[in-house]
Amino acid sequence: MTDIRPSLATVRLDVSDGVATITLDVPDKRNAFSSAMRADLAAAYRFCDREDEVRAVILTGTPPAFCAGADLTPGEATFGEPGSDFSAAGLEVPAWDVRKPMIAAVNGHAIGIGLTMALQCELRIFATDAKYGVVQARRGVLGDAYSHWLLPRMIGTARAAEILLTGSTFDGARAMALGIANQVLDASEVVPAATALAHDIAVNVAPQAAALSKQLLWESWDLDRAGVGRRETEYHRVLMGAEDSREGVRAFLDRRPPRWTGKVSELPMPEPLASDLSEEPS
Repeated sequence: MTDIRPSLATVRLDVSDGVATITLDVPDKRNAFSSAMRADLAAAYRFCDREDEVRAVILTGTPPAFCAGADLTPGEATFGEPGSDFSAAGLEVPAWDVRKPMIAAVNGHAIGIGLTMALQCELRIFATDAKYGVVQARRGVLGDAYSHWLLPRMIGTARAAEILLTGSTFDGARAMALGIANQVLDASEVVPAATALAHDIAVNVAPQAAALSKQLLWESWDLDRAGVGRRETEYHRVLMGAEDSREGVRAFLDRRPPRWTGKVSELPMPEPLASDLSEEPS
Protein backbone atom coordinates (compact mmCIF):
# COMPACT_ATOMS: atom_id res chain seq x y z
CA MET A 1 0.00 0.00 0.00
CA THR A 2 1.41 3.39 -0.96
CA ASP A 3 -0.42 4.85 2.04
CA ILE A 4 -0.28 8.40 0.72
CA ARG A 5 -3.34 9.42 2.66
CA PRO A 6 -5.29 12.57 1.87
CA SER A 7 -5.37 15.46 4.30
CA LEU A 8 -8.89 15.48 5.74
CA ALA A 9 -10.64 18.01 7.97
CA THR A 10 -14.16 16.62 8.49
CA VAL A 11 -13.64 12.85 8.30
CA ARG A 12 -11.16 10.35 9.73
CA LEU A 13 -9.61 7.59 7.64
CA ASP A 14 -8.16 4.51 9.34
CA VAL A 15 -6.87 1.31 7.71
CA SER A 16 -6.29 -1.95 9.54
CA ASP A 17 -6.04 -5.56 8.31
CA GLY A 18 -7.52 -4.82 4.91
CA VAL A 19 -10.42 -2.72 6.21
CA ALA A 20 -10.68 1.05 5.77
CA THR A 21 -12.96 2.90 8.18
CA ILE A 22 -14.17 6.33 7.12
CA THR A 23 -15.69 8.23 10.05
CA LEU A 24 -17.68 11.42 9.59
CA ASP A 25 -16.15 13.55 12.31
CA VAL A 26 -17.85 16.86 13.08
CA PRO A 27 -19.68 15.77 16.24
CA ASP A 28 -20.51 19.30 17.43
CA LYS A 29 -22.68 19.61 14.29
CA ARG A 30 -23.84 15.99 14.41
CA ASN A 31 -21.65 15.35 11.36
CA ALA A 32 -23.76 17.65 9.19
CA PHE A 33 -22.90 17.48 5.50
CA SER A 34 -21.00 20.47 4.08
CA SER A 35 -18.93 21.31 1.02
CA ALA A 36 -15.82 20.47 3.06
CA MET A 37 -17.22 17.05 3.90
CA ARG A 38 -18.11 16.48 0.25
CA ALA A 39 -14.48 17.10 -0.73
CA ASP A 40 -13.10 15.01 2.13
CA LEU A 41 -15.35 12.05 1.32
CA ALA A 42 -14.33 12.19 -2.33
CA ALA A 43 -10.65 12.09 -1.33
CA ALA A 44 -11.22 9.24 1.14
CA TYR A 45 -13.26 7.23 -1.38
CA ARG A 46 -10.60 7.67 -4.07
CA PHE A 47 -7.94 6.50 -1.64
CA CYS A 48 -9.93 3.38 -0.77
CA ASP A 49 -10.56 2.63 -4.43
CA ARG A 50 -6.94 2.84 -5.55
CA GLU A 51 -5.23 1.08 -2.61
CA ASP A 52 -5.14 -2.67 -3.19
CA GLU A 53 -4.54 -3.38 0.51
CA VAL A 54 -8.01 -1.99 1.21
CA ARG A 55 -10.45 -4.83 0.62
CA ALA A 56 -13.59 -3.53 2.36
CA VAL A 57 -14.73 -0.10 3.53
CA ILE A 58 -16.85 0.97 6.51
CA LEU A 59 -18.61 4.35 6.52
CA THR A 60 -19.71 5.53 9.96
CA GLY A 61 -20.03 8.65 12.11
CA THR A 62 -18.69 9.97 15.39
CA PRO A 63 -21.55 9.82 17.94
CA PRO A 64 -24.10 11.15 18.70
CA ALA A 65 -25.15 10.91 15.03
CA PHE A 66 -24.20 9.26 11.76
CA CYS A 67 -25.06 12.39 9.78
CA ALA A 68 -27.79 14.91 10.61
CA GLY A 69 -28.15 15.99 6.97
CA ALA A 70 -27.23 19.27 5.33
CA ASP A 71 -25.37 21.84 7.39
CA LEU A 72 -28.05 24.46 8.14
CA THR A 73 -25.61 27.09 9.42
CA PRO A 74 -26.58 29.48 6.55
CA GLY A 75 -30.16 29.44 7.87
CA GLU A 76 -32.87 30.21 5.34
CA ALA A 77 -30.19 30.63 2.67
CA THR A 78 -29.17 26.97 2.99
CA PHE A 79 -31.08 26.10 -0.17
CA GLY A 80 -30.52 29.42 -1.90
CA GLU A 81 -30.46 29.94 -5.64
CA PRO A 82 -28.27 27.34 -7.35
CA GLY A 83 -25.20 28.48 -9.24
CA SER A 84 -24.47 27.52 -12.81
CA ASP A 85 -22.38 24.56 -11.62
CA PHE A 86 -25.00 23.22 -9.17
CA SER A 87 -25.56 19.47 -9.11
CA ALA A 88 -28.01 17.54 -6.94
CA ALA A 89 -25.69 14.52 -7.02
CA GLY A 90 -24.51 15.45 -3.53
CA LEU A 91 -21.40 13.30 -3.36
CA GLU A 92 -18.64 14.00 -5.83
CA VAL A 93 -17.73 10.30 -5.74
CA PRO A 94 -20.68 8.00 -4.96
CA ALA A 95 -19.97 4.86 -2.98
CA TRP A 96 -20.77 2.61 -5.93
CA ASP A 97 -17.67 3.99 -7.71
CA VAL A 98 -15.42 2.52 -5.01
CA ARG A 99 -14.42 -0.94 -6.27
CA LYS A 100 -14.52 -2.46 -2.79
CA PRO A 101 -17.59 -3.59 -0.80
CA MET A 102 -18.97 -0.61 1.17
CA ILE A 103 -20.65 -1.12 4.55
CA ALA A 104 -22.63 1.71 6.13
CA ALA A 105 -22.43 1.43 9.92
CA VAL A 106 -25.29 3.82 10.65
CA ASN A 107 -24.75 4.20 14.38
CA GLY A 108 -27.01 7.21 14.91
CA HIS A 109 -29.45 9.60 13.25
CA ALA A 110 -29.17 9.70 9.43
CA ILE A 111 -31.27 12.45 7.88
CA GLY A 112 -31.47 13.71 4.30
CA ILE A 113 -28.15 13.18 2.56
CA GLY A 114 -27.02 11.41 5.71
CA LEU A 115 -29.41 8.60 4.82
CA THR A 116 -28.89 8.71 1.07
CA MET A 117 -25.09 8.42 1.38
CA ALA A 118 -25.67 5.30 3.49
CA LEU A 119 -28.04 3.92 0.84
CA GLN A 120 -25.25 4.20 -1.72
CA CYS A 121 -23.35 1.51 0.21
CA GLU A 122 -24.08 -2.12 -0.65
CA LEU A 123 -24.51 -3.27 2.96
CA ARG A 124 -26.19 -1.27 5.74
CA ILE A 125 -26.39 -1.83 9.50
CA PHE A 126 -28.74 0.55 11.33
CA ALA A 127 -29.13 1.54 14.97
CA THR A 128 -32.49 0.57 16.44
CA ASP A 129 -33.42 3.81 18.19
CA ALA A 130 -32.00 6.39 15.75
CA LYS A 131 -34.10 8.51 13.37
CA TYR A 132 -33.91 8.17 9.60
CA GLY A 133 -35.55 10.01 6.75
CA VAL A 134 -35.20 11.87 3.46
CA VAL A 135 -36.81 15.01 4.83
CA GLN A 136 -36.05 17.53 2.09
CA ALA A 137 -39.69 17.81 0.98
CA ARG A 138 -40.36 19.31 4.43
CA ARG A 139 -37.62 21.89 3.81
CA GLY A 140 -39.03 23.11 0.51
CA VAL A 141 -36.79 21.09 -1.80
CA LEU A 142 -36.60 17.35 -2.65
CA GLY A 143 -34.45 14.32 -2.07
CA ASP A 144 -31.07 14.37 -3.80
CA ALA A 145 -27.92 12.21 -4.12
CA TYR A 146 -29.69 9.89 -6.59
CA SER A 147 -32.43 9.05 -4.06
CA HIS A 148 -35.12 9.01 -6.78
CA TRP A 149 -33.05 6.43 -8.69
CA LEU A 150 -31.93 4.37 -5.70
CA LEU A 151 -35.07 3.98 -3.67
CA PRO A 152 -37.60 2.80 -6.30
CA ARG A 153 -35.16 0.15 -7.50
CA MET A 154 -34.16 -0.84 -3.99
CA ILE A 155 -37.58 -1.07 -2.32
CA GLY A 156 -40.23 -0.36 -4.98
CA THR A 157 -42.16 2.76 -5.93
CA ALA A 158 -44.74 2.64 -3.13
CA ARG A 159 -42.19 2.45 -0.33
CA ALA A 160 -39.94 4.97 -2.06
CA ALA A 161 -42.90 7.34 -2.23
CA GLU A 162 -43.51 6.88 1.49
CA ILE A 163 -39.96 8.04 2.18
CA LEU A 164 -39.60 10.77 -0.47
CA LEU A 165 -43.09 12.31 -0.60
CA THR A 166 -43.86 12.39 3.11
CA GLY A 167 -40.40 13.42 4.27
CA SER A 168 -41.23 11.75 7.58
CA THR A 169 -38.71 10.14 9.90
CA PHE A 170 -38.73 6.55 11.11
CA ASP A 171 -36.74 4.26 13.41
CA GLY A 172 -34.56 1.23 12.77
CA ALA A 173 -37.43 -1.24 12.91
CA ARG A 174 -39.22 0.65 10.15
CA ALA A 175 -35.98 0.86 8.15
CA MET A 176 -35.78 -2.92 8.31
CA ALA A 177 -39.44 -3.30 7.31
CA LEU A 178 -38.97 -0.91 4.39
CA GLY A 179 -36.03 -3.00 3.16
CA ILE A 180 -33.21 -0.46 3.44
CA ALA A 181 -31.37 -2.16 6.33
CA ASN A 182 -29.52 -5.49 6.33
CA GLN A 183 -29.38 -5.54 10.13
CA VAL A 184 -30.75 -3.42 12.96
CA LEU A 185 -28.83 -3.44 16.24
CA ASP A 186 -28.30 -1.39 19.38
CA ALA A 187 -26.23 1.68 18.50
CA SER A 188 -23.22 0.37 20.44
CA GLU A 189 -23.21 -2.84 18.39
CA VAL A 190 -23.38 -1.29 14.91
CA VAL A 191 -19.70 -0.54 14.32
CA PRO A 192 -18.43 -3.82 15.83
CA ALA A 193 -20.86 -5.77 13.62
CA ALA A 194 -19.77 -3.82 10.55
CA THR A 195 -16.12 -4.39 11.44
CA ALA A 196 -16.64 -8.14 11.80
CA LEU A 197 -18.41 -8.26 8.44
CA ALA A 198 -15.72 -6.17 6.74
CA HIS A 199 -12.92 -8.36 8.11
CA ASP A 200 -14.73 -11.50 6.91
CA ILE A 201 -14.90 -10.00 3.41
CA ALA A 202 -11.28 -8.83 3.55
CA VAL A 203 -10.03 -12.32 4.43
CA ASN A 204 -12.36 -14.69 2.63
CA VAL A 205 -13.57 -12.92 -0.53
CA ALA A 206 -11.32 -12.56 -3.57
CA PRO A 207 -10.79 -8.82 -4.15
CA GLN A 208 -11.24 -8.94 -7.92
CA ALA A 209 -14.34 -11.13 -7.64
CA ALA A 210 -15.87 -8.70 -5.11
CA ALA A 211 -15.06 -5.72 -7.32
CA LEU A 212 -16.65 -7.19 -10.43
CA SER A 213 -19.68 -8.54 -8.58
CA LYS A 214 -20.26 -5.13 -6.99
CA GLN A 215 -19.90 -3.47 -10.37
CA LEU A 216 -22.45 -5.78 -11.92
CA LEU A 217 -24.91 -5.36 -9.04
CA TRP A 218 -25.10 -1.64 -9.79
CA GLU A 219 -24.94 -2.04 -13.57
CA SER A 220 -27.77 -4.57 -13.55
CA TRP A 221 -30.33 -1.87 -12.76
CA ASP A 222 -29.73 -0.41 -16.22
CA LEU A 223 -29.47 -3.71 -18.13
CA ASP A 224 -31.98 -6.21 -19.41
CA ARG A 225 -31.67 -9.94 -18.71
CA ALA A 226 -29.55 -10.58 -21.80
CA GLY A 227 -27.28 -7.68 -20.92
CA VAL A 228 -26.65 -9.07 -17.44
CA GLY A 229 -25.88 -12.47 -18.95
CA ARG A 230 -23.32 -10.92 -21.28
CA ARG A 231 -21.70 -9.05 -18.41
CA GLU A 232 -21.54 -12.15 -16.20
CA THR A 233 -19.81 -14.00 -19.04
CA GLU A 234 -17.41 -11.12 -19.64
CA TYR A 235 -16.43 -10.93 -15.96
CA HIS A 236 -16.07 -14.69 -15.64
CA ARG A 237 -13.61 -14.58 -18.54
CA VAL A 238 -11.54 -12.10 -16.53
CA LEU A 239 -11.50 -14.27 -13.38
CA MET A 240 -11.49 -17.87 -14.63
CA GLY A 241 -7.98 -19.27 -15.00
CA ALA A 242 -6.47 -16.50 -12.90
CA GLU A 243 -4.44 -17.46 -9.82
CA ASP A 244 -7.18 -16.52 -7.35
CA SER A 245 -9.64 -18.89 -9.02
CA ARG A 246 -7.20 -21.71 -8.26
CA GLU A 247 -6.30 -20.41 -4.80
CA GLY A 248 -9.94 -20.21 -3.74
CA VAL A 249 -10.47 -23.91 -4.43
CA ARG A 250 -7.10 -24.90 -2.90
CA ALA A 251 -7.85 -22.99 0.31
CA PHE A 252 -11.29 -24.56 0.59
CA LEU A 253 -9.93 -28.09 0.09
CA ASP A 254 -7.03 -27.43 2.50
CA ARG A 255 -9.39 -25.92 5.10
CA ARG A 256 -7.31 -22.75 5.47
CA PRO A 257 -7.78 -19.03 4.82
CA PRO A 258 -7.11 -18.09 1.19
CA ARG A 259 -4.04 -16.09 0.16
CA TRP A 260 -5.37 -13.76 -2.51
CA THR A 261 -2.94 -12.15 -4.96
CA GLY A 262 -5.27 -10.58 -7.52
CA LYS A 263 -5.33 -6.78 -7.39
CA VAL A 264 -8.35 -4.62 -8.07
CA SER A 265 -6.09 -1.98 -9.61
CA GLU A 266 -5.14 -4.49 -12.33
CA LEU A 267 -8.70 -5.18 -13.48
CA PRO A 268 -9.47 -4.12 -17.04
CA MET A 269 -11.86 -1.25 -17.44
CA PRO A 270 -15.36 -2.45 -18.39
CA GLU A 271 -16.91 -1.74 -21.75
CA PRO A 272 -19.41 1.13 -21.75
CA LEU A 273 -22.88 0.17 -20.60
CA ALA A 274 -24.27 1.74 -23.76
CA SER A 275 -23.03 -1.21 -25.79
CA ASP A 276 -25.29 -3.53 -23.81
CA LEU A 277 -28.23 -1.17 -23.78
CA SER A 278 -28.20 -0.64 -27.51
CA GLU A 279 -27.69 -4.23 -28.60
CA GLU A 280 -30.64 -6.40 -29.50
CA PRO A 281 -30.67 -9.75 -27.67
CA SER A 282 -29.39 -12.53 -29.89
